[in-house]
Amino acid sequence: MHFTRRVTLKMMAAAGASLFLPGFGVRPADAAVTALKQSIAEAASRDADIAAFYRSRNFKPIFVSKSDNRRRSAILKAFEGASAHGLPAQQYDADELTALFKSAKTAKDRGRVEVEAAKRFLAFADHMRSGVINPREVDGTIVVDVPRYGRTETLQAFAASNPRAFIKKMVPEKPDYVRLQKEMLRLQKLVSKGGWGEKVSAKSIKPGASGAAVVQLRNRLIKMGYMRRSASQAYDAKLQRAVQEFQIAHGLVADGVAGAGTIKEVNISSRDRLGQVLVALERIRWTPKQLEDKHVWVNLPDFHVDLVEKGKSTFRSRVVIGKDTADRRTPEFSDVMEFMVINPSWYVPRSIVTKEYLPLMQRNPNAQSQLQILGSSGRPINRANIDFTKYNARTFPYSMKQPPSRGNALGLVKFMFPNRHNIYLHDTPSKNLFGRDVRAYSHGCVRVHKPFEFAYALLKAQERDPEGFFQSTLNRGKEKRVDLQKPLPVHLAYFTAFVDAKGKPQYRRDVYGRDTRILAALKNAGVTPEAARA
Repeated sequence: MHFTRRVTLKMMAAAGASLFLPGFGVRPADAAVTALKQSIAEAASRDADIAAFYRSRNFKPIFVSKSDNRRRSAILKAFEGASAHGLPAQQYDADELTALFKSAKTAKDRGRVEVEAAKRFLAFADHMRSGVINPREVDGTIVVDVPRYGRTETLQAFAASNPRAFIKKMVPEKPDYVRLQKEMLRLQKLVSKGGWGEKVSAKSIKPGASGAAVVQLRNRLIKMGYMRRSASQAYDAKLQRAVQEFQIAHGLVADGVAGAGTIKEVNISSRDRLGQVLVALERIRWTPKQLEDKHVWVNLPDFHVDLVEKGKSTFRSRVVIGKDTADRRTPEFSDVMEFMVINPSWYVPRSIVTKEYLPLMQRNPNAQSQLQILGSSGRPINRANIDFTKYNARTFPYSMKQPPSRGNALGLVKFMFPNRHNIYLHDTPSKNLFGRDVRAYSHGCVRVHKPFEFAYALLKAQERDPEGFFQSTLNRGKEKRVDLQKPLPVHLAYFTAFVDAKGKPQYRRDVYGRDTRILAALKNAGVTPEAARA
């Protein structure tokens, strides 16, 4: 007997499979079953998870038997519709798999097709539930905990379930996902018809202007759906309102003036917007299937924080996020807010002490005089006794602290969800940055424009008079930790494309360039934006 045949039979016997061998008085039908099982065992042996699944069922197929028609039909239909989810449909290739099913006549071929179908189904299931790519391999600041599912367990659950119902449950059950799918299909049609037409040639245009650039602006806004058809060549009231609507939908100051920032966003192509939507669909697949009934949501490129309760925002505030430099970008992750600190002290991060403040104090020992110098015991040390020029970033032995005050870098309250990234939300004495379109200026933490109101909203769940409690604690002037009786999930997310509850598409700038890297990775994995049609 051939060596590989002996090994396969040994594997099957060890798994408890019945051995039916030709020439031993076995019926032809039994021999065919044995040959199929043998072929499945051989084909599956190169994939430990798939092999474990088939061993657990004595190498009985789930795709190629006559009784498996519903399961075959379900996966082929799912693969055909994969592009409607922004998935790499060619990885599963419904047409090729259909041809393989039809052409597999021998037991050996049927066993190979059985295992091939299982492999493709597992790839599809993993992509649909956990995303096409691993975000941490694309960008180290994306540290979300992507949900993962066991491959053997997935096949076992699929084999024991209604196939179409099982596949339907794999699709993210979120209104945001469905709305983004519709936007993707809309953009694909636009791209196929040439997009939004000629770009606006002017750098900026003000109301009252006229000419070719105004016509270009008007025509693009008409194709985008922000105004009805018009023959006017003037920047009139109708065009101004359309510009304002566009600005609102793109996170810009809605002044109705087509300045440089607005023109830049208007000139972004429908193909590029489609890319943003594909990335957003992928990001949803990285998040938990169901978000908590109550949670804090910070969408970094939207520069806002929301307190969400049962799907609705009950509090909203502008935020400032980390500057777009390698050491300051705010990471994406989820954690749990446990407490707030009223009248907080600011313990200056080591990186800021050594990179920013030490050089200043070497030139002027009294620089940053609002900060205390702390020794190893944590007690303040007189600056006059320190020769700052003796130290460098590696040898500087002191830490620094700013006591509670209205000028404290953290303002008067901070909101803590302890994490290894040392990121949290906090107040700030610098309010001028909140009026800007792009608010990426911090060292990485998230500054909140309305921190007191945020504190009231959080305390509402545990205090009869949340504002009175907060203000009385604040007025004491002493640092005070206030635990949340019910810790609250916090999600720091990054969506440059989303569709609001009214069905209006919203787009934001890719402030950290993360979408660009993710889209490139998706394309490398086989996602084809323009051709991805349901």
